[in-house]
Amino acid sequence: MDGAINRISTWNLVLGPGIITLAVTLLRLYGELQHWPKPWFSNAAGGGSAIVGISWLPFIFGPYFAMKLASGGIRPSGNLKTILIGLLGVVMVIAGAILAFSPPIGIAKATAGLLSMVVGTVLQFNPWPSLAKTLLAYGYASRIPVVVVMYFAIQGKWGTHYDVLPQGYTGPTTVWTEWAFIGLIPQLLFWVGFTVTIGAFAGGIAAAAARHRLPAAPAGADMRS
Repeated sequence: MDGAINRISTWNLVLGPGIITLAVTLLRLYGELQHWPKPWFSNAAGGGSAIVGISWLPFIFGPYFAMKLASGGIRPSGNLKTILIGLLGVVMVIAGAILAFSPPIGIAKATAGLLSMVVGTVLQFNPWPSLAKTLLAYGYASRIPVVVVMYFAIQGKWGTHYDVLPQGYTGPTTVWTEWAFIGLIPQLLFWVGFTVTIGAFAGGIAAAAARHRLPAAPAGADMRS
């Protein structure tokens, strides 16, 4: 592994954005518990497109990670390839979520949807493995705290968007199974996949836009690392 890659660790890249994301999650939870006003906060199922939330952050941190990696000489195999595969991944993840989680929910439909999300996410490792790895780590760092919050919100019936059941929900309603259906699986599959694909798409655009301003890659740097 070359020197440029050694100087850029996934942990160092993800730590700051992960702390910021956790702070936003806790702010949103507090705001919902205090019934702070829309459009900044919303207790509606799915979040009601509230402005304060972490689903917007991959549009910021995807380019941030991309520029950090590219500045260190860790580039994609192609900027256009990164953008197009990122866009394909976004479509596959969103289509997979619609297929898997929209009623009526069946085993075959859910399996196909989950597979689409996984494949769309894994594809991002082809053009720029280091960016995909970083986004995957960030995705789990940002979503695992949400999974924990959702468990306690469901158990305590807090009345936040973290525990309100989606309209038309017909799944199990015990604490553990409800948490698995509306918390664990969507957060760690759909939302992590969304983070990786959106981040890769936005990161590819940022790298393409800045390609003439970036320093030359160090000799021997692996463009796909």
